[in-house]
Amino acid sequence: MRPAPELRVEIVSDEEMAIIEAALAAAASATARPLLSAAASATARPLLSAAARGAATISCAAYTTAGDIEDSPPSQRRSLLSRFRERRALAVTDITATEWCDKQMQFVLEHGKPERTEAMKAGSERHSQLEEEVIERVDVAIRSAEESWAVKFMNFIVGTNQLLCNGMTRELPVIGVVEGSWMVGIIDEIQMPVDDVSSHPILVDTKTRFKPTIPSEAQKRNGRLQLMCYKYLWDSSVGEKFPAEKFFSYFDLDPNYLLSDDVKLYISSLGFNAKNFGDVLKYYKIACHTLSRSQEQLTLRYELQADHSLLEEYKFSYDDWWFKDQIQEALSFWLGAREPKFVTEEEWWKCKFCKFAPNCPKIASISRC
Repeated sequence: MRPAPELRVEIVSDEEMAIIEAALAAAASATARPLLSAAASATARPLLSAAARGAATISCAAYTTAGDIEDSPPSQRRSLLSRFRERRALAVTDITATEWCDKQMQFVLEHGKPERTEAMKAGSERHSQLEEEVIERVDVAIRSAEESWAVKFMNFIVGTNQLLCNGMTRELPVIGVVEGSWMVGIIDEIQMPVDDVSSHPILVDTKTRFKPTIPSEAQKRNGRLQLMCYKYLWDSSVGEKFPAEKFFSYFDLDPNYLLSDDVKLYISSLGFNAKNFGDVLKYYKIACHTLSRSQEQLTLRYELQADHSLLEEYKFSYDDWWFKDQIQEALSFWLGAREPKFVTEEEWWKCKFCKFAPNCPKIASISRC
């Protein structure tokens, strides 16, 4: 018997792993993150689709907490997309968490999200601080899936107006179809060029680190994929006709759904008049037509958690071939076209930080070697 390979751990900071864990936690969440705009934050309410509106309650039990993933009965062997994202879009965090480790993503979905650590909370607080610098929150009570989407579309409109008027906005929701699958995301920051030469916005993502070290290549690769997802969603939103009928059908939404007084009042406060969900979608499509595609160069900003000092500003160009290859690989996992993969030997160090490592077949096989 030869000794088990030693797992390398020195290249990952606690904070960077907290970011990955936060992505996994977000991916496992039963609903999308709270809706935020330059004026809105939706209160916590059950979101009922048009088909489920007559039900008195909605179940939040999205995961099983018992049994071994490998021993799941055949009746549960449907694709992960149909099991956990039926009638809902994949989140960008679903894609980045999958790229980090297929098997870890499967564990999260089937056994529940990991507990939030102090480092995760600190990272979230920093993003809240950045958001509050440019965004004012307003509570809006929502009672249906249509109203949730209406507020999200208004968030986009208000955010892009802020971008055009003030040169920058943060926490902007985007939606689109990527390689045949609906996907949603929230862009950290969008800037307009200061030189007035270009009208193409700049997409930026900020990540905090607990230690003053630069991230590993695996972490940068994950960040590149995240920002490329945002660029694809932004560019498709502003450059293509929104597939409204497919949108209504996939998410089971009623364009004639009458908005509540609370939502109509909020929309009115922004200078718009909407009676039903379809009215809001028309405003959204008009707003998209006023915007330009984003720049090819994307920016990842890494800052130290303690004092918010800049550690590195990593710039890279959008790579359409690489991006689509990564998306297709992730979707093949979600659609059940292939079994989940384990991390490569070069990235076994990730397992040291995985909360599911004690139950992972990969770790067991390494230990037996």
